[in-house]
Amino acid sequence: MNKTSDNKGSGARKAARELAQLHEQAVQAREVLIRLQQDVVEAKSFLDSNRSNQLLEANERLVICALNAKTEAEAASRALGELSRSAQLDALTALPNRVCLLDRFEGAIAFAKRHGTQVALLFFDLDDFKKINDTLGHAVGDGVLKLAAERLAALVRKEDMVSRYGGDEFLVLLTEVSHASDAILVADKMIASIAVPCRVGDHSLHLTASIGISIYPDDGADVETLIDRADTAMYRAKRIGLGRSVFHGEDPSVARSLEFPARAPMRHPLGHQDFSSAEYEHRHAQLREANEELVLAALSAQELQAIAELKQRQQKDSLAVVAHELRNPLMPIRIAAEMIGMVGVDEVPHYQAIIEQGVEQMARLVSDLLDVSRASTGKLRIECQVVDLAALLVEAVDAYRPAVDKRGQHLRIQVPPRVLDLDGDPVRLVQIFSNLLDNASKYTPKGGEIGLSAVVDGDAIVITVSDNGIGITVDALPGIFEPFAQEPHAIGFSGSGLGIGLTVVRELVEAHGGTVIARSAGAGSGSQFIVTLPFCAAGKSCADPS
Repeated sequence: MNKTSDNKGSGARKAARELAQLHEQAVQAREVLIRLQQDVVEAKSFLDSNRSNQLLEANERLVICALNAKTEAEAASRALGELSRSAQLDALTALPNRVCLLDRFEGAIAFAKRHGTQVALLFFDLDDFKKINDTLGHAVGDGVLKLAAERLAALVRKEDMVSRYGGDEFLVLLTEVSHASDAILVADKMIASIAVPCRVGDHSLHLTASIGISIYPDDGADVETLIDRADTAMYRAKRIGLGRSVFHGEDPSVARSLEFPARAPMRHPLGHQDFSSAEYEHRHAQLREANEELVLAALSAQELQAIAELKQRQQKDSLAVVAHELRNPLMPIRIAAEMIGMVGVDEVPHYQAIIEQGVEQMARLVSDLLDVSRASTGKLRIECQVVDLAALLVEAVDAYRPAVDKRGQHLRIQVPPRVLDLDGDPVRLVQIFSNLLDNASKYTPKGGEIGLSAVVDGDAIVITVSDNGIGITVDALPGIFEPFAQEPHAIGFSGSGLGIGLTVVRELVEAHGGTVIARSAGAGSGSQFIVTLPFCAAGKSCADPS
């Protein structure tokens, strides 16, 4: 029995030792677990801090890269602009060169063709210029060319162009000429201006010039023909006498002249008295002519000054509007850029979308401004092909439907269920109807009605965009398509805007050989914009894309 008791006592002691060891191991394990938990917390905190630092660093790099890219782009743009300008100027006279004039001439003809106006070309040539080079030297000849360039450039409007064509020949492009007589007035002023005595270096010179005139479309339909015919007319003027201007095809007997004294070579030296008398008569005639020209120039200067002041005010107002509209998207872009570095990763897409929306708005404004600028200089180009207008209208509606739905407006579409072929630029056509839908939605209250319909009318397709919005007043309706035209009640309804969307529509429609008109019964009566485009049916040849 004692032996059994000893065995039980030793087993209990052994179990107690093992239990103590297990307890110690549990304590150690608990301490290790606590240290691991602390390490995890520290690691997590380090990772969160590191991620935030990485985001901030990435945002700083993004901002720096954007600023550097903007600076480099502006420098490259300035360099490219200077290079482009220098490549288009004559090195001696700083006038536009032949390449620049030919490009401008083609644009002026295209503009005149669309609007039914005329363009005049004056081929100006200095008389006996070769004698000046041969007797007085090329340095004096260069001075004469510079002087002629300055005097000619001072006599034309801003929208016209004086170009050095080669040697002592200059081409003068007069755009939007109302009557052929306008070209005569300019030619007479140029002949009179060049005849005013001048001093080049140590030499006093009396110059005359001959001018040939051609008119688009009467004398030709392309640049080369009009230049050749003006050149031919100029040589006919020279054969008649010095200081004359002649139209192409005009009877030489009616050629105009300002009756400058004839210049003949001196075979015998004049006596002192004869020289004084001749010089007096010559200078008296010149002074009388110069006085008449000064009076005419003063009257012209007053008119030009009034026009220039009006244009300057309009330009100042337009630039203020443009600056305001371009500044509007900048504030959300700036705020969103600052917030990207301060928010979590899951919120970055939201601010990125704000930036993208602002950039898209600015790009749209700049694109409209460029279109208006190109249209005003006759450089608006369209890439024509046979397209299905019905499909393009559906595309324009689908692209703009989210904006209409956001305003709670109702959009009704009536398009014939068949192909409507016409010759046009698909991108520009979508732009036309997107602008009209945007205009209708912008000036229609929430819950209003907007309609788009297309019908075939003979050889044309008539598309109407209508709304029951704020309408157009009687005073504003005639100038609704003019650049920067805005009504006070329209600005109060939708906020400010550039007022060039409808100008772009008009220019693009006319570039497609079509027309656009606006109708409205007045304020509060809604509006209609009706676009008529030439219909290109199957089996018929489409219009010339030019």
